[in-house]
Amino acid sequence: MIRALLLAIGQLSDPASRRVVWIGVLSAIAAFALLAGAVWWALFHTALTGYAWVDGVLDVLGGLAVLVLAWVLFPATVGMVSSFFLDEVVQAVERRHYPQLPPPRQTGLGEELLTALRFFAIVLLVNLFALPLYLMVPGLNLLIFYTANGYLLGREYFEMVAIRRMGRKEAGFLRRSNPLKPFLAGAVIAFLSTIPFVNLLVPVIASAFMVHVYHSMTGSMTGLSRREGP
Repeated sequence: MIRALLLAIGQLSDPASRRVVWIGVLSAIAAFALLAGAVWWALFHTALTGYAWVDGVLDVLGGLAVLVLAWVLFPATVGMVSSFFLDEVVQAVERRHYPQLPPPRQTGLGEELLTALRFFAIVLLVNLFALPLYLMVPGLNLLIFYTANGYLLGREYFEMVAIRRMGRKEAGFLRRSNPLKPFLAGAVIAFLSTIPFVNLLVPVIASAFMVHVYHSMTGSMTGLSRREGP
């Protein structure tokens, strides 16, 4: 598991990986800049109450709300945008470490769109629904966070990688037959997601990481071990 993570981090030196990182970050910045501009324009050009001082306070609070929303949703937005291009990362990892593999099965635009929406929805909803638990159960909040997110992120990233080589049902069966590795990998991904700025790299690192986890479960890691040593 540690070796797979180190290989995934090393994959950031690959031009394809860096390209996906920049696409995700710059797209999210552009989206939130447009949103912030639209909200600020609406707030400062609309008299909500007719009282100047009240409207001024509401304008400031609305602007702060946009900033908080952007801070909370920015990593998830980066992940959603990046998810459209993560196949490039997976291809780069397999080309570099598993050149003996046959070409993967082709996925359609609909399947890629579904994957992107699932990533965004799961990361967002899990954290929103778990937020009261984080605040109300001190001491258990980290356990709740890493358990819930470890399971869901591990499942989504694993199946994203696996369905390139097998059907979704077969990928789910493989994950359920050996659930510990995807779960532990998901917990590591969840931990990295809590580190500011590092979380912007998580979609790329997680995809590369899960490629190695998947191939270790299917036996493809054997060739890598022989080539690169222990």
